Amino acid sequence: MQRYPELVGKTYNVRTFGCQMNLHDSERVAGVLDECGCIGVATPEEADIVVYMTCCVRENADTRLYGQATSMISAPKPPSGRRVVAIGGCIAQRDGERLRKHIPNADVVFGTSALASVPELLSKAFEDRHGQIEVDTVEKDRGFSTDLPSHRAQSFHAWVPIMTGCNNFCTYCIVPYVRGREKSRLMESVVAECQRLVDDGVREITLLGQNVNSYGRNIYGEPRFAELLRKVGQTGVDRIRFTSSNPKDLSDETIAAMAQTPNVMPHLHLAVQSGSTRVLKAMHRSYTREGYLQLVDKLRGAMPDIALSTDIIVGFPGETEEDFQDTLSLVREVGFSSAFTFIYSKRPGTPAAKIVDATPHEVIQDRFDRLADLVADLAHEANQKDLHTDVEVLVEGPSKRDDSVLVGHSQKNQTVHFVPPAGYTEEDLIGKLVQVHVDKAKTWYLRGAMVGEPR
Repeated sequence: MQRYPELVGKTYNVRTFGCQMNLHDSERVAGVLDECGCIGVATPEEADIVVYMTCCVRENADTRLYGQATSMISAPKPPSGRRVVAIGGCIAQRDGERLRKHIPNADVVFGTSALASVPELLSKAFEDRHGQIEVDTVEKDRGFSTDLPSHRAQSFHAWVPIMTGCNNFCTYCIVPYVRGREKSRLMESVVAECQRLVDDGVREITLLGQNVNSYGRNIYGEPRFAELLRKVGQTGVDRIRFTSSNPKDLSDETIAAMAQTPNVMPHLHLAVQSGSTRVLKAMHRSYTREGYLQLVDKLRGAMPDIALSTDIIVGFPGETEEDFQDTLSLVREVGFSSAFTFIYSKRPGTPAAKIVDATPHEVIQDRFDRLADLVADLAHEANQKDLHTDVEVLVEGPSKRDDSVLVGHSQKNQTVHFVPPAGYTEEDLIGKLVQVHVDKAKTWYLRGAMVGEPR
């Protein structure tokens, strides 16, 4: 990589908002800065370079960004005397130079396809003393960020993008407008990257895309995600996960590949968004309530112990109480192990933003609260199935609340807590697979004691 003298020795801090794709992009930005001789620090206040990797799926992400980025105006200057604020990701792609309206101290703006240009943009910003903003939001003819170095947050886990963009254009969603149309990587490239990661000691790989089920369509003429799953399984990685998964493209071949590939974890995040066929049609989700439930039956027929999680939007414009009751009944019927629930957030530029809806906010909030209560009840019920059993856990590190307790995730993606047994330190166990005998099953976590030897 080309050297940029202005960046050598500069400190940096990367703050990430939003989805797993943003987390991966943040790791690539950190990797690029490392290659330029920069030094990562723990807080923005310490940094010469503060990078915000942004999400624009919901309005509160904009608000958080504006607040945190503008707070740097009054923060003490770093020892170098000059701080550069860079905004990347989806908000940067959407707004470009217009971000200066909300963030007057923004020096650099780079879009979702412009990670490789970050060093050049930062270098120009440090050279410039007249406050000019450096912007790169060009998308055309750019490759994947997977060619860039990565500074992974965890040595034992890696994000592997298999595609970018989305062709679905759900009426509430801004993603196709900021991430572009679907573009898949060559299968050989994905598998080769996964093999390198396994050889480097990675235990768990998460395959990423806005809709992984349609992987390969733009290259091969038809989706080949099932084949990709099987080939990644052959790398010998201990665990494979993937996200996001659109129900309309979840094929029988993919379900079979999940069931027949032992290192694919028995957990699937399958966003339903609503249990009402009428609302699903208004959302342009391209499946029905009945079709979703049929998929669930197929998944449980192939993998009886699979844990299912989902996303649900409450208060989509025009949603009635009857529609909401359809959502509650679907949630009960599926028995989700967890769900991300959201109150609808109007995103300018999307078709749904033009729909006038007179539903009072307090009605929508009440629906949201009822749904959240139901999801919590079902999560607690799902966790009881693993009480007094042994679950395999990939150990990630100490608990944020109690550093004497280690935390990791089960194969079904449950959070699991345990105290290291005598003779083991956290360094002995982080990144290892251990068996934990569960003696406590709460709503959002399991707790138990480690049994046997780590591997």
